Amino acid sequence: MPNSYSEILTGRGGTYILNDTSAYTGTVYMISVLEDTIFHTLEVTDPTGTVVTPVLSLQIADPLTAVKAGTIITPLSIGSPFSKVELASGSVVLVLK
Repeated sequence: MPNSYSEILTGRGGTYILNDTSAYTGTVYMISVLEDTIFHTLEVTDPTGTVVTPVLSLQIADPLTAVKAGTIITPLSIGSPFSKVELASGSVVLVLK
């Protein structure tokens, strides 16, 4: 886990460009939306790594409407990073662990 939010914002753990409909699984601390994007799946894993929770409808009011370019999405808790991100359309930058 990063030591601070500044490590997340600067992408100290590296980044991954997700620009297709394949699912990315791994530890993701922040999502930066590059173009209008529709998310298909957004999940978090608890700190123990045992419980996976879908959070798409908790983080995006209407998942069928595109999230606008420039939006930054972070997990509701820094201790429970995103563990799976899948797009229906668009492209995003995933800030990794």
